[in-house]
Amino acid sequence: MKKIILTLSVLCAVSAVRAQEEIVEETVEETAAEEETYSALSSDSIYAEIGLMPETLDENVKSLLQSWHMQYFSNVEKYCLDEDENVSFPEEIYRQRLARMPCVIPMTYNRMVRDCIDLYAGRRRDLMRYIMGMADVYFPVFEQILDEHQLPLELKYLAVVESALNPHALSRVGAAGLWQFMLPTAKVYGLEINSLVDERLDPDRATHAACRYFKEMYELYGDWYFTLAAYNCGPGNVNKAIHRAGNKTDFWDVFPYLPKETRSYVPLFIAAAYVMTYHCEHNLCPIRTNLSVASDTLVINRLLHLRQVAEVLDVDFDLVKMLNPQYKRDIIPGSIQPSILKLPVSATYDFMSREDSVHLHRVEELLANCKPVTLSGEIQPDTRETIRHTVASGENLYTIANRYGVTARDIRKWNRLTSNRVPKGRRLTVHIDNGGLTYAAGEEKPPAREEKPPVRAAKPPVREPEKAVASTVSAAESGVAADAGEGENMISYTVRSGDSLYSISKKYPGVTVAKLQSINRMKDNKLRIGQVLKIPVG
Repeated sequence: MKKIILTLSVLCAVSAVRAQEEIVEETVEETAAEEETYSALSSDSIYAEIGLMPETLDENVKSLLQSWHMQYFSNVEKYCLDEDENVSFPEEIYRQRLARMPCVIPMTYNRMVRDCIDLYAGRRRDLMRYIMGMADVYFPVFEQILDEHQLPLELKYLAVVESALNPHALSRVGAAGLWQFMLPTAKVYGLEINSLVDERLDPDRATHAACRYFKEMYELYGDWYFTLAAYNCGPGNVNKAIHRAGNKTDFWDVFPYLPKETRSYVPLFIAAAYVMTYHCEHNLCPIRTNLSVASDTLVINRLLHLRQVAEVLDVDFDLVKMLNPQYKRDIIPGSIQPSILKLPVSATYDFMSREDSVHLHRVEELLANCKPVTLSGEIQPDTRETIRHTVASGENLYTIANRYGVTARDIRKWNRLTSNRVPKGRRLTVHIDNGGLTYAAGEEKPPAREEKPPVRAAKPPVREPEKAVASTVSAAESGVAADAGEGENMISYTVRSGDSLYSISKKYPGVTVAKLQSINRMKDNKLRIGQVLKIPVG
Protein backbone atom coordinates (compact mmCIF):
# COMPACT_ATOMS: atom_id res chain seq x y z
CA MET A 1 0.00 0.00 0.00
CA LYS A 2 2.83 2.45 0.86
CA LYS A 3 4.39 1.80 -2.55
CA ILE A 4 1.08 2.53 -4.29
CA ILE A 5 0.66 5.79 -2.36
CA LEU A 6 4.26 6.80 -3.14
CA THR A 7 3.78 6.05 -6.85
CA LEU A 8 0.56 8.11 -6.94
CA SER A 9 2.25 11.05 -5.21
CA VAL A 10 5.11 10.99 -7.72
CA LEU A 11 2.66 10.86 -10.64
CA CYS A 12 0.83 13.86 -9.15
CA ALA A 13 4.13 15.71 -8.90
CA VAL A 14 4.92 15.00 -12.55
CA SER A 15 1.51 16.21 -13.71
CA ALA A 16 1.80 19.24 -11.43
CA VAL A 17 4.79 20.64 -13.26
CA ARG A 18 3.52 20.02 -16.78
CA ALA A 19 2.02 23.50 -16.86
CA GLN A 20 5.42 24.96 -16.03
CA GLU A 21 7.11 22.85 -18.70
CA GLU A 22 4.62 24.05 -21.32
CA ILE A 23 5.26 27.66 -20.35
CA VAL A 24 9.03 27.17 -20.51
CA GLU A 25 8.84 25.41 -23.88
CA GLU A 26 6.53 28.10 -25.27
CA THR A 27 8.85 30.86 -24.06
CA VAL A 28 11.86 29.16 -25.61
CA GLU A 29 10.05 28.96 -28.96
CA GLU A 30 8.96 32.60 -28.81
CA THR A 31 12.45 33.83 -27.97
CA ALA A 32 14.47 31.48 -30.18
CA ALA A 33 15.36 34.35 -32.46
CA GLU A 34 16.74 36.25 -29.47
CA GLU A 35 18.83 33.37 -28.09
CA GLU A 36 22.11 35.01 -28.93
CA THR A 37 21.30 37.96 -26.69
CA TYR A 38 19.84 35.95 -23.81
CA SER A 39 22.90 36.65 -21.71
CA ALA A 40 25.78 39.06 -21.90
CA LEU A 41 27.96 35.97 -21.53
CA SER A 42 26.59 34.29 -24.63
CA SER A 43 29.70 35.06 -26.67
CA ASP A 44 31.98 33.38 -24.14
CA SER A 45 33.89 30.26 -25.15
CA ILE A 46 31.88 28.14 -22.72
CA TYR A 47 28.54 29.08 -24.30
CA ALA A 48 28.42 26.28 -26.86
CA GLU A 49 29.41 23.64 -24.32
CA ILE A 50 27.38 24.67 -21.28
CA GLY A 51 24.45 26.40 -22.93
CA LEU A 52 22.62 29.55 -21.92
CA MET A 53 23.73 31.38 -18.81
CA PRO A 54 21.01 32.20 -16.25
CA GLU A 55 19.73 35.75 -16.08
CA THR A 56 21.07 36.12 -12.55
CA LEU A 57 24.60 36.28 -13.91
CA ASP A 58 23.61 39.40 -15.83
CA GLU A 59 22.34 41.13 -12.70
CA ASN A 60 23.07 44.84 -12.65
CA VAL A 61 25.52 44.70 -9.76
CA LYS A 62 25.71 48.47 -9.46
CA SER A 63 21.93 48.62 -9.02
CA LEU A 64 22.02 45.83 -6.42
CA LEU A 65 24.80 47.53 -4.48
CA GLN A 66 22.78 50.77 -4.40
CA SER A 67 19.59 49.09 -3.20
CA TRP A 68 18.11 49.81 0.22
CA HIS A 69 19.44 46.83 2.17
CA MET A 70 23.04 47.49 1.12
CA GLN A 71 23.24 50.31 3.69
CA TYR A 72 23.66 47.47 6.20
CA PHE A 73 26.44 45.79 4.20
CA SER A 74 29.61 47.57 5.18
CA ASN A 75 31.73 45.13 7.15
CA VAL A 76 34.72 43.66 5.35
CA GLU A 77 35.81 40.19 6.45
CA LYS A 78 38.78 40.74 8.74
CA TYR A 79 41.07 37.89 7.71
CA CYS A 80 40.30 37.81 4.00
CA LEU A 81 42.50 39.48 1.37
CA ASP A 82 40.29 40.97 -1.33
CA GLU A 83 41.73 41.69 -4.76
CA ASP A 84 40.37 42.38 -8.23
CA GLU A 85 42.02 39.40 -9.93
CA ASN A 86 41.08 35.75 -9.56
CA VAL A 87 43.69 33.17 -8.55
CA SER A 88 43.93 30.00 -10.65
CA PHE A 89 45.09 26.59 -9.43
CA PRO A 90 46.04 23.25 -11.00
CA GLU A 91 43.06 21.05 -11.77
CA GLU A 92 44.01 18.54 -9.10
CA ILE A 93 43.63 21.24 -6.42
CA TYR A 94 40.05 21.97 -7.51
CA ARG A 95 39.27 18.26 -7.55
CA GLN A 96 40.67 17.74 -4.04
CA ARG A 97 38.86 20.73 -2.59
CA LEU A 98 35.52 19.62 -4.00
CA ALA A 99 36.08 16.11 -2.66
CA ARG A 100 36.77 17.51 0.83
CA MET A 101 33.49 19.40 1.02
CA PRO A 102 31.11 17.71 3.53
CA CYS A 103 28.25 17.19 1.10
CA VAL A 104 25.64 14.54 0.38
CA ILE A 105 25.28 15.69 -3.22
CA PRO A 106 28.40 14.71 -5.25
CA MET A 107 30.67 17.62 -6.13
CA THR A 108 32.06 16.45 -9.46
CA TYR A 109 34.95 18.24 -11.10
CA ASN A 110 35.24 18.59 -14.88
CA ARG A 111 36.01 21.23 -17.47
CA MET A 112 32.49 22.66 -17.42
CA VAL A 113 32.56 23.03 -13.64
CA ARG A 114 35.98 24.70 -13.89
CA ASP A 115 34.63 27.22 -16.42
CA CYS A 116 31.75 28.07 -14.09
CA ILE A 117 34.14 28.48 -11.13
CA ASP A 118 36.18 30.94 -13.21
CA LEU A 119 32.94 32.72 -14.09
CA TYR A 120 31.92 33.26 -10.47
CA ALA A 121 35.41 33.91 -9.09
CA GLY A 122 36.58 35.92 -12.10
CA ARG A 123 34.20 37.90 -14.26
CA ARG A 124 31.41 38.00 -11.68
CA ARG A 125 33.47 38.81 -8.58
CA ASP A 126 31.35 41.84 -7.63
CA LEU A 127 28.17 39.80 -7.90
CA MET A 128 29.67 37.07 -5.70
CA ARG A 129 30.61 39.62 -3.03
CA TYR A 130 26.97 40.67 -2.91
CA ILE A 131 25.71 37.06 -2.92
CA MET A 132 27.99 36.05 -0.05
CA GLY A 133 26.78 39.02 1.97
CA MET A 134 23.14 38.12 1.36
CA ALA A 135 23.93 34.52 2.34
CA ASP A 136 24.34 35.76 5.92
CA VAL A 137 20.66 36.76 5.79
CA TYR A 138 19.07 33.85 3.92
CA PHE A 139 21.25 30.75 4.38
CA PRO A 140 20.28 30.28 8.06
CA VAL A 141 16.61 30.25 6.97
CA PHE A 142 17.32 27.76 4.17
CA GLU A 143 19.40 25.46 6.37
CA GLN A 144 16.77 25.26 9.11
CA ILE A 145 14.00 24.35 6.67
CA LEU A 146 16.15 21.91 4.65
CA ASP A 147 17.03 20.20 7.91
CA GLU A 148 13.34 19.97 8.87
CA HIS A 149 12.70 18.17 5.57
CA GLN A 150 15.81 15.97 6.04
CA LEU A 151 17.35 17.22 2.81
CA PRO A 152 21.03 17.95 2.03
CA LEU A 153 21.93 21.40 3.34
CA GLU A 154 23.98 22.14 0.23
CA LEU A 155 20.73 22.57 -1.72
CA LYS A 156 20.86 26.13 -0.37
CA TYR A 157 23.37 26.91 -3.12
CA LEU A 158 20.68 26.33 -5.73
CA ALA A 159 19.08 29.64 -4.74
CA VAL A 160 22.37 31.31 -5.75
CA VAL A 161 21.97 29.96 -9.28
CA GLU A 162 18.24 30.69 -9.35
CA SER A 163 18.11 34.25 -8.06
CA ALA A 164 21.61 35.39 -7.00
CA LEU A 165 19.90 35.72 -3.57
CA ASN A 166 18.04 38.76 -4.88
CA PRO A 167 14.76 38.62 -2.91
CA HIS A 168 12.90 40.56 -5.61
CA ALA A 169 14.22 38.59 -8.59
CA LEU A 170 11.71 38.32 -11.45
CA SER A 171 12.75 36.41 -14.55
CA ARG A 172 11.76 37.32 -18.09
CA VAL A 173 9.28 34.41 -18.10
CA GLY A 174 7.61 35.36 -14.82
CA ALA A 175 9.44 33.20 -12.25
CA ALA A 176 9.67 35.09 -8.96
CA GLY A 177 11.44 35.12 -5.63
CA LEU A 178 14.57 33.52 -4.21
CA TRP A 179 13.56 30.07 -5.54
CA GLN A 180 12.16 31.38 -8.85
CA PHE A 181 8.85 29.54 -8.86
CA MET A 182 6.60 29.82 -11.90
CA LEU A 183 3.04 30.71 -10.91
CA PRO A 184 1.29 27.39 -11.81
CA THR A 185 3.91 25.26 -10.05
CA ALA A 186 3.91 27.53 -6.99
CA LYS A 187 0.15 27.14 -6.58
CA VAL A 188 0.38 23.35 -6.89
CA TYR A 189 2.93 23.32 -4.07
CA GLY A 190 0.68 25.29 -1.76
CA LEU A 191 1.79 28.90 -2.25
CA GLU A 192 -0.90 31.59 -2.25
CA ILE A 193 -0.67 33.97 -5.19
CA ASN A 194 -3.17 36.67 -6.08
CA SER A 195 -3.19 40.43 -6.59
CA LEU A 196 -2.74 40.96 -2.85
CA VAL A 197 -0.31 38.23 -1.72
CA ASP A 198 2.55 36.40 -3.45
CA GLU A 199 4.10 33.78 -1.21
CA ARG A 200 6.84 33.08 -3.77
CA LEU A 201 8.47 36.17 -2.26
CA ASP A 202 8.23 34.80 1.28
CA PRO A 203 11.58 33.08 2.02
CA ASP A 204 10.07 30.67 4.55
CA ARG A 205 7.01 29.57 2.58
CA ALA A 206 8.89 29.39 -0.73
CA THR A 207 11.69 27.30 0.79
CA HIS A 208 9.18 24.81 2.21
CA ALA A 209 7.59 24.54 -1.26
CA ALA A 210 11.01 24.05 -2.89
CA CYS A 211 11.78 21.27 -0.40
CA ARG A 212 8.57 19.45 -1.28
CA TYR A 213 9.55 19.68 -4.94
CA PHE A 214 13.07 18.37 -4.26
CA LYS A 215 11.75 15.39 -2.32
CA GLU A 216 9.26 14.41 -5.02
CA MET A 217 11.80 14.72 -7.82
CA TYR A 218 14.38 12.71 -5.86
CA GLU A 219 11.77 9.98 -5.30
CA LEU A 220 11.29 9.97 -9.07
CA TYR A 221 14.96 9.86 -10.15
CA GLY A 222 17.01 8.75 -7.14
CA ASP A 223 19.76 11.06 -8.38
CA TRP A 224 20.46 14.60 -7.15
CA TYR A 225 21.78 15.92 -10.45
CA PHE A 226 18.63 14.87 -12.29
CA THR A 227 16.61 16.33 -9.41
CA LEU A 228 18.34 19.69 -9.85
CA ALA A 229 17.83 19.63 -13.61
CA ALA A 230 14.13 18.79 -13.13
CA TYR A 231 13.76 21.77 -10.80
CA ASN A 232 14.87 24.00 -13.65
CA CYS A 233 13.07 22.55 -16.68
CA GLY A 234 10.59 20.01 -15.28
CA PRO A 235 10.69 16.19 -15.27
CA GLY A 236 9.17 15.96 -18.74
CA ASN A 237 12.16 17.67 -20.36
CA VAL A 238 14.59 15.62 -18.26
CA ASN A 239 12.84 12.42 -19.36
CA LYS A 240 13.10 13.50 -23.01
CA ALA A 241 16.85 14.08 -22.57
CA ILE A 242 17.30 10.65 -20.95
CA HIS A 243 15.43 9.02 -23.84
CA ARG A 244 17.54 10.85 -26.45
CA ALA A 245 20.68 9.72 -24.62
CA GLY A 246 19.67 6.08 -25.03
CA ASN A 247 18.17 5.78 -21.52
CA LYS A 248 21.56 6.22 -19.87
CA THR A 249 21.52 6.79 -16.12
CA ASP A 250 24.69 8.87 -15.70
CA PHE A 251 23.87 12.57 -15.62
CA TRP A 252 26.94 13.63 -17.59
CA ASP A 253 26.00 11.25 -20.42
CA VAL A 254 22.56 12.87 -20.56
CA PHE A 255 23.95 16.39 -20.12
CA PRO A 256 24.34 17.26 -23.87
CA TYR A 257 20.68 16.40 -24.50
CA LEU A 258 19.22 18.71 -21.86
CA PRO A 259 17.65 22.03 -22.92
CA LYS A 260 20.25 24.76 -23.43
CA GLU A 261 18.93 26.83 -20.54
CA THR A 262 19.31 23.82 -18.21
CA ARG A 263 22.76 22.61 -19.21
CA SER A 264 24.56 25.26 -17.15
CA TYR A 265 22.47 24.50 -14.09
CA VAL A 266 24.40 21.69 -12.34
CA PRO A 267 27.90 23.03 -13.20
CA LEU A 268 26.88 26.43 -11.81
CA PHE A 269 25.46 24.78 -8.68
CA ILE A 270 28.76 22.99 -8.02
CA ALA A 271 30.73 26.16 -8.83
CA ALA A 272 28.62 28.28 -6.45
CA ALA A 273 29.16 25.78 -3.65
CA TYR A 274 32.92 25.73 -4.33
CA VAL A 275 33.41 29.51 -4.56
CA MET A 276 31.36 30.24 -1.44
CA THR A 277 33.41 27.64 0.47
CA TYR A 278 36.87 28.57 -0.85
CA HIS A 279 36.39 32.27 -1.60
CA CYS A 280 39.39 33.32 0.51
CA GLU A 281 41.69 31.13 -1.57
CA HIS A 282 40.58 33.16 -4.60
CA ASN A 283 41.13 36.53 -2.84
CA LEU A 284 37.39 37.12 -2.91
CA CYS A 285 35.74 38.54 0.21
CA PRO A 286 32.06 38.94 1.03
CA ILE A 287 30.55 42.23 2.07
CA ARG A 288 29.37 41.19 5.52
CA THR A 289 26.12 42.56 6.89
CA ASN A 290 25.24 44.03 10.25
CA LEU A 291 21.54 43.74 9.42
CA SER A 292 19.76 41.99 12.26
CA VAL A 293 17.34 39.41 10.92
CA ALA A 294 16.21 38.25 14.36
CA SER A 295 12.44 38.58 14.17
CA ASP A 296 9.23 37.54 15.88
CA THR A 297 5.99 36.57 14.20
CA LEU A 298 2.63 38.03 15.15
CA VAL A 299 -0.82 36.96 13.94
CA ILE A 300 -2.94 39.83 12.60
CA ASN A 301 -6.74 39.59 12.46
CA ARG A 302 -7.53 43.04 11.09
CA LEU A 303 -6.71 44.92 7.92
CA LEU A 304 -3.34 46.61 8.37
CA HIS A 305 -0.94 48.60 6.20
CA LEU A 306 2.79 48.06 6.66
CA ARG A 307 3.33 51.82 6.70
CA GLN A 308 1.05 52.11 9.75
CA VAL A 309 3.35 49.68 11.54
CA ALA A 310 6.57 51.38 10.46
CA GLU A 311 5.48 54.92 11.33
CA VAL A 312 3.95 54.25 14.74
CA LEU A 313 6.75 51.94 15.90
CA ASP A 314 9.46 54.08 14.26
CA VAL A 315 10.90 51.14 12.32
CA ASP A 316 12.46 51.53 8.87
CA PHE A 317 9.60 50.99 6.38
CA ASP A 318 11.91 49.15 3.97
CA LEU A 319 12.97 46.81 6.77
CA VAL A 320 9.32 46.02 7.53
CA LYS A 321 8.76 45.34 3.84
CA MET A 322 11.83 43.11 3.67
CA LEU A 323 10.54 41.02 6.56
CA ASN A 324 7.08 40.80 4.94
CA PRO A 325 7.76 40.68 1.19
CA GLN A 326 4.70 38.59 0.33
CA TYR A 327 2.31 41.53 0.72
CA LYS A 328 2.43 43.02 -2.78
CA ARG A 329 0.35 46.10 -1.95
CA ASP A 330 1.86 46.48 1.54
CA ILE A 331 -1.52 45.47 3.00
CA ILE A 332 -1.92 42.61 5.48
CA PRO A 333 -5.37 41.04 4.86
CA GLY A 334 -5.95 40.07 8.49
CA SER A 335 -9.70 40.72 8.28
CA ILE A 336 -10.00 38.14 5.49
CA GLN A 337 -7.95 35.42 7.15
CA PRO A 338 -5.42 35.38 10.01
CA SER A 339 -2.16 36.67 8.53
CA ILE A 340 1.37 36.92 9.84
CA LEU A 341 3.41 40.03 10.49
CA LYS A 342 7.14 39.71 11.06
CA LEU A 343 8.90 42.41 13.02
CA PRO A 344 12.36 42.90 14.50
CA VAL A 345 12.45 41.42 17.99
CA SER A 346 12.94 44.88 19.48
CA ALA A 347 9.66 46.13 17.94
CA THR A 348 7.45 43.16 18.79
CA TYR A 349 6.55 44.13 22.34
CA ASP A 350 6.10 47.74 21.26
CA PHE A 351 3.53 46.59 18.70
CA MET A 352 1.61 44.53 21.25
CA SER A 353 1.40 47.44 23.68
CA ARG A 354 0.39 49.95 21.00
CA GLU A 355 -1.65 47.77 18.64
CA ASP A 356 -4.77 49.96 18.76
CA SER A 357 -2.73 53.07 17.96
CA VAL A 358 -1.11 51.27 15.02
CA HIS A 359 -4.49 50.28 13.57
CA LEU A 360 -5.90 53.81 13.91
CA HIS A 361 -2.88 55.62 12.46
CA ARG A 362 -3.72 57.14 9.02
CA VAL A 363 -6.30 54.40 8.52
CA GLU A 364 -8.64 56.55 6.42
CA GLU A 365 -5.79 57.52 4.13
CA LEU A 366 -3.84 54.28 3.77
CA LEU A 367 -6.84 51.92 3.71
CA ALA A 368 -9.43 54.28 2.23
CA ASN A 369 -10.30 52.13 -0.79
CA CYS A 370 -9.72 48.71 0.74
CA LYS A 371 -13.12 47.06 0.66
CA PRO A 372 -13.29 43.44 1.85
CA VAL A 373 -15.40 41.14 -0.31
CA THR A 374 -18.66 40.26 1.46
CA LEU A 375 -20.10 36.76 1.58
CA SER A 376 -23.55 37.69 0.22
CA GLY A 377 -25.03 34.48 1.57
CA GLU A 378 -22.39 32.25 -0.02
CA ILE A 379 -20.15 29.91 1.93
CA GLN A 380 -17.05 31.35 0.24
CA PRO A 381 -16.79 34.91 -1.13
CA ASP A 382 -16.23 35.37 -4.83
CA THR A 383 -12.79 36.96 -5.10
CA ARG A 384 -12.79 37.24 -8.88
CA GLU A 385 -12.56 40.76 -10.22
CA THR A 386 -12.07 42.27 -13.66
CA ILE A 387 -9.88 45.35 -13.99
CA ARG A 388 -8.37 47.40 -16.81
CA HIS A 389 -4.62 47.99 -16.88
CA THR A 390 -2.87 50.59 -19.04
CA VAL A 391 0.58 49.44 -20.09
CA ALA A 392 3.28 51.77 -18.78
CA SER A 393 6.77 52.35 -20.11
CA GLY A 394 9.09 49.43 -19.33
CA GLU A 395 6.28 46.96 -18.65
CA ASN A 396 5.79 43.65 -20.44
CA LEU A 397 3.25 40.87 -20.09
CA TYR A 398 5.36 39.07 -17.51
CA THR A 399 5.76 42.04 -15.17
CA ILE A 400 2.06 42.83 -15.51
CA ALA A 401 1.11 39.20 -14.88
CA ASN A 402 3.34 39.10 -11.79
CA ARG A 403 1.71 42.25 -10.43
CA TYR A 404 -1.77 40.75 -10.56
CA GLY A 405 -0.96 37.13 -9.78
CA VAL A 406 -1.88 35.71 -13.20
CA THR A 407 0.12 34.30 -16.11
CA ALA A 408 1.22 36.02 -19.31
CA ARG A 409 -0.63 33.31 -21.22
CA ASP A 410 -3.85 34.29 -19.46
CA ILE A 411 -3.43 37.95 -20.42
CA ARG A 412 -2.76 37.00 -24.04
CA LYS A 413 -5.92 34.90 -24.13
CA TRP A 414 -8.13 37.53 -22.46
CA ASN A 415 -6.93 40.27 -24.84
CA ARG A 416 -6.49 38.14 -27.99
CA LEU A 417 -2.81 38.97 -28.24
CA THR A 418 -0.58 36.94 -30.54
CA SER A 419 2.73 37.69 -28.82
CA ASN A 420 4.20 38.88 -25.53
CA ARG A 421 4.99 42.29 -26.98
CA VAL A 422 2.50 44.97 -25.98
CA PRO A 423 2.82 48.70 -26.74
CA LYS A 424 2.86 51.43 -24.13
CA GLY A 425 -0.61 52.87 -23.56
CA ARG A 426 -2.48 49.71 -24.54
CA ARG A 427 -5.38 48.99 -22.18
CA LEU A 428 -5.60 45.35 -21.12
CA THR A 429 -8.43 43.43 -19.53
CA VAL A 430 -7.19 41.38 -16.56
CA HIS A 431 -9.32 38.94 -14.55
CA ILE A 432 -7.75 38.76 -11.11
CA ASP A 433 -8.14 36.96 -7.83
CA ASN A 434 -8.22 39.93 -5.46
CA GLY A 435 -7.51 37.80 -2.40
CA GLY A 436 -10.74 38.93 -0.73
CA LEU A 437 -10.00 42.65 -1.01
CA THR A 438 -11.32 44.64 -3.96
CA TYR A 439 -8.62 46.16 -6.13
CA ALA A 440 -10.18 49.64 -5.99
CA ALA A 441 -7.00 51.22 -4.60
CA GLY A 442 -4.90 49.94 -7.45
CA GLU A 443 -7.35 50.05 -10.34
CA GLU A 444 -6.78 52.77 -12.85
CA LYS A 445 -9.61 55.27 -13.10
CA PRO A 446 -10.15 58.30 -15.34
CA PRO A 447 -9.11 61.52 -13.64
CA ALA A 448 -11.77 63.30 -11.62
CA ARG A 449 -13.55 66.08 -13.47
CA GLU A 450 -12.10 69.39 -12.47
CA GLU A 451 -14.66 72.10 -11.74
CA LYS A 452 -13.48 75.67 -11.65
CA PRO A 453 -14.80 77.97 -8.93
CA PRO A 454 -16.82 81.01 -9.99
CA VAL A 455 -14.66 84.09 -10.50
CA ARG A 456 -15.97 87.65 -10.39
CA ALA A 457 -14.76 89.71 -13.30
CA ALA A 458 -14.33 92.91 -11.32
CA LYS A 459 -12.50 91.42 -8.35
CA PRO A 460 -10.57 88.14 -8.66
CA PRO A 461 -10.58 85.98 -5.53
CA VAL A 462 -7.59 86.09 -3.24
CA ARG A 463 -6.20 82.67 -2.17
CA GLU A 464 -5.14 82.27 1.43
CA PRO A 465 -2.91 79.39 2.61
CA GLU A 466 -5.38 77.31 4.63
CA LYS A 467 -8.74 78.51 3.28
CA ALA A 468 -11.02 77.38 0.49
CA VAL A 469 -10.69 79.09 -2.84
CA ALA A 470 -14.20 80.03 -3.91
CA SER A 471 -17.58 81.03 -2.60
CA THR A 472 -20.04 78.54 -1.15
CA VAL A 473 -22.84 77.02 -3.24
CA SER A 474 -25.81 74.96 -2.18
CA ALA A 475 -25.76 71.21 -2.57
CA ALA A 476 -28.72 71.36 -4.94
CA GLU A 477 -27.02 73.91 -7.17
CA SER A 478 -23.76 72.00 -7.29
CA GLY A 479 -25.37 68.72 -8.42
CA VAL A 480 -23.30 66.64 -6.04
CA ALA A 481 -23.96 63.08 -4.91
CA ALA A 482 -26.79 62.37 -2.51
CA ASP A 483 -24.29 61.60 0.26
CA ALA A 484 -24.21 65.28 1.14
CA GLY A 485 -26.68 65.88 3.91
CA GLU A 486 -29.74 68.01 3.41
CA GLY A 487 -28.98 71.66 3.82
CA GLU A 488 -25.21 71.16 3.55
CA ASN A 489 -23.32 73.87 1.67
CA MET A 490 -20.23 73.31 -0.42
CA ILE A 491 -17.01 75.21 -0.67
CA SER A 492 -14.35 74.59 -3.28
CA TYR A 493 -10.83 73.65 -2.31
CA THR A 494 -7.84 73.69 -4.67
CA VAL A 495 -5.35 70.87 -4.11
CA ARG A 496 -1.83 72.01 -3.23
CA SER A 497 1.51 70.20 -3.19
CA GLY A 498 1.66 67.71 -0.31
CA ASP A 499 -2.12 67.45 0.10
CA SER A 500 -3.91 64.13 0.49
CA LEU A 501 -7.58 63.34 0.99
CA TYR A 502 -6.80 62.48 4.59
CA SER A 503 -4.96 65.75 5.34
CA ILE A 504 -7.71 67.79 3.63
CA SER A 505 -10.50 66.00 5.53
CA LYS A 506 -8.84 66.83 8.86
CA LYS A 507 -9.13 70.56 8.13
CA TYR A 508 -12.94 70.40 8.16
CA PRO A 509 -14.90 68.99 11.15
CA GLY A 510 -17.17 66.07 10.25
CA VAL A 511 -15.55 65.51 6.86
CA THR A 512 -14.10 62.06 6.11
CA VAL A 513 -12.12 60.65 3.22
CA ALA A 514 -15.09 58.51 2.19
CA LYS A 515 -17.36 61.55 2.15
CA LEU A 516 -14.93 63.54 0.00
CA GLN A 517 -14.69 60.66 -2.46
CA SER A 518 -18.47 60.28 -2.65
CA ILE A 519 -19.25 63.98 -3.08
CA ASN A 520 -16.54 64.43 -5.71
CA ARG A 521 -17.38 61.14 -7.45
CA MET A 522 -13.85 59.84 -6.93
CA LYS A 523 -13.18 56.11 -7.15
CA ASP A 524 -9.63 56.29 -5.83
CA ASN A 525 -7.59 58.58 -3.59
CA LYS A 526 -5.35 60.08 -6.26
CA LEU A 527 -5.11 63.88 -6.38
CA ARG A 528 -3.54 66.34 -8.81
CA ILE A 529 -2.07 69.72 -7.89
CA GLY A 530 -4.63 72.32 -8.95
CA GLN A 531 -7.56 69.88 -8.82
CA VAL A 532 -10.69 71.48 -7.29
CA LEU A 533 -12.65 69.53 -4.66
CA LYS A 534 -16.08 70.24 -3.18
CA ILE A 535 -16.03 70.32 0.64
CA PRO A 536 -19.30 70.04 2.62
CA VAL A 537 -19.64 72.64 5.36
CA GLY A 538 -22.42 73.66 7.73
